[in-house]
Amino acid sequence: MLEKLKRAFAKYKSMGKIKKFFVTYFAAMIALVVLFFGGIFISAIVDVAKNTDAFTTTTEAVTQALIDEFTTALENSTQNDIDIVPEESVTLINSENNAETVVTSTATTSATSNTTKPSTTEKTTQQSTTKQTTTNTAITTNAKVDLSKIPAFSNKPYVTVNNNQPGFSNADKTTSSFERYASLDSKGRCGVAYACIGKDLMPTGERGNIGSVKPSGWHTVKYAGIDGNYLYNRCHLIGWQLTGENANEKNLITGTRYMNVEGMLPFENMVADYIKETGNHVLYRVTPIFKGDNLLASGVQMEAYSVEDNGDGICFNVYCYNAQPGITINYADGSSSGPPMEQTTKKPTTTQKPTVAATQKPISSNVTYILNINPSSMKFHYPDCSSVGKMKEENKKEFYGTRDEAIAAGYSPCGNCHP
Repeated sequence: MLEKLKRAFAKYKSMGKIKKFFVTYFAAMIALVVLFFGGIFISAIVDVAKNTDAFTTTTEAVTQALIDEFTTALENSTQNDIDIVPEESVTLINSENNAETVVTSTATTSATSNTTKPSTTEKTTQQSTTKQTTTNTAITTNAKVDLSKIPAFSNKPYVTVNNNQPGFSNADKTTSSFERYASLDSKGRCGVAYACIGKDLMPTGERGNIGSVKPSGWHTVKYAGIDGNYLYNRCHLIGWQLTGENANEKNLITGTRYMNVEGMLPFENMVADYIKETGNHVLYRVTPIFKGDNLLASGVQMEAYSVEDNGDGICFNVYCYNAQPGITINYADGSSSGPPMEQTTKKPTTTQKPTVAATQKPISSNVTYILNINPSSMKFHYPDCSSVGKMKEENKKEFYGTRDEAIAAGYSPCGNCHP
């Protein structure tokens, strides 16, 4: 390269003056052009660099603004979640406050802390469909039940609440079936049972045994004058015929025979018949009402609303008394007093030997009974009872066990065969 430059310079020196002039002129012009466009190119590079810095600065500013906006929105969203539950709403009896006033549930639940998020388990029913059962410890409501405003029990099974209008909000009204049961509180007491009931939740198989569950306030005690003699039943909050729940401790409370049969059952039958006839859904919520630390519920609030027809088919809000006419009950622990059972056996005289009728059946050992599983009956019979022949086949179920076990399962003895 150096040799080429030397030869070019030597050639230039040997040129004439005119040639030297033109060569020098053109070389200068070329140099000016190169400098001109080089300057433009360098200026462009500098501008790009400056614009890049500005773009970077702008991008950083916008990003920071977005972060600040997102943080503010997140804080506002959290505050809104906390404000979902109105000030006048209170937590159900499954919480630790054991408030005398207990209220019922809406479909929306507060999820502002880890302790109030529902845990969900799925189970498959006998009709091979999947239903979702949720345990929820922070179900709230829009309507309160104040025991001080409930009339004293006067041998009537229930009274209406809030002009018989349930406390469901528009947001609650869904046609998707579900069921939720509050966890037991520290005293082992049930909370709210809440469901949207459709045909898919209703049982198709046989009713199971619930005798293993001992709800709070439970006592096995009998008195004269009570159908079946036993004061207490294991009462489903949401009746078996509606969701098929058997020995679910979150759905069973200690309830008098009177409340179970005279108070709750007619409303359960009404809802079941409506769903079977229409195929519609019914929002259904039952709340046990405990006063203070009592182990036995004073009663239950029952609410229901048919969704598809906006309450035209089913719409009620009632309070059922957990009482039994003629029986004094201590709701603190479930103890009670009342007329003793009548003695039906007589001591034999010295001239007469006791005899046993050929038709007498043992009652203290295992016996085969025929159950009438129709919710409106719930009786048990001896197999040779005349009433058995009048039963529909789909309502018959064979049961092998003791008389006490049959009664504990929610059935009462037949008035004809007296098992």
